[in-house]
Amino acid sequence: MVNSAITARGLQKAYGDKTVLDGIDITVAEGTVFSLLGPNGAGKTTTVQILTTLIAADGGECTVGGHDVATDRGGVRELIGVTGQFAAVDELLTGRENLHMMGDLNHLPRRETRALADELLARFDLVEAADKPASTYSGGMTRRLDLAMTLVGDPRVIFLDEPTTGLDPRSRRSIWEIIRGLVDDLGVTVFLTTQYLEEADQLADRIAVLDNGRIVAEGTAAELKRLIPGGHIRIDFTDQRDVDAAQRAFGSAAKVVEGTDGLTLAVPSDGGVRSLRAVLDLLDAESIEAGGISVHTPNLDDVFLTLTGRATIEQESLR
Repeated sequence: MVNSAITARGLQKAYGDKTVLDGIDITVAEGTVFSLLGPNGAGKTTTVQILTTLIAADGGECTVGGHDVATDRGGVRELIGVTGQFAAVDELLTGRENLHMMGDLNHLPRRETRALADELLARFDLVEAADKPASTYSGGMTRRLDLAMTLVGDPRVIFLDEPTTGLDPRSRRSIWEIIRGLVDDLGVTVFLTTQYLEEADQLADRIAVLDNGRIVAEGTAAELKRLIPGGHIRIDFTDQRDVDAAQRAFGSAAKVVEGTDGLTLAVPSDGGVRSLRAVLDLLDAESIEAGGISVHTPNLDDVFLTLTGRATIEQESLR
């Protein structure tokens, strides 16, 4: 049985008349990446602030690493690391000095701090810039240093609150590789909030969609995509006779795909293995030869728009 690193039950928070969190439930398994996905103002940062003991919830219960967030804040803080969308790097110090500072704050022996700093600078590809002021770093380098500083305390649970906001696509992907490596190599648990659907799709083992203070859906990326109609199996043919035979076999469910010279059919599917196997079995039973088969499911943009009624941040930026 997989242990839970984070649990929340009936979490509530309001500011005056505005309800920010309306009784949300969260369970995050150890050694996984959990993504809380939602638009601006959905309550993502408030959730992180409660789970990291920065603010108190108005109602509900939550634990991190088995420690109650309300009654054992010290126990929680010993286990966690936090990186926000605005880096906590001191730009007057060099990258190495920032890491040494974190070692001092965590009461590590000087020799251990120096060795750990060297290790982290290498892991995060910052060796060449280690002794340059952080003010000279690019956005991506600053964010990598910020993540490295978080690891000085050897946290078992890391909260990343929109860690790639404002970064260019290349820097964003570099951060993704680092985050995935933290889980795969070090076994830490990552709680990630993001507005970027591709980020959640690439990184998260499970995703929860938060909208207006409520979790409106939760599951793996594949499970969420199957919630939305429009998935299909695309079957390519090289011979019109096979197309005709397939249309007879599948009946009215099979539709010719436009722009394919009539040689490609689309058959409705939920994207699951069972659905694909049924199509393959029918083709085999009818001795119909297909040139290629591919599964198409709605993407997370479709899921997000359907569940929240809003475009994604990527789509809004193109308007």
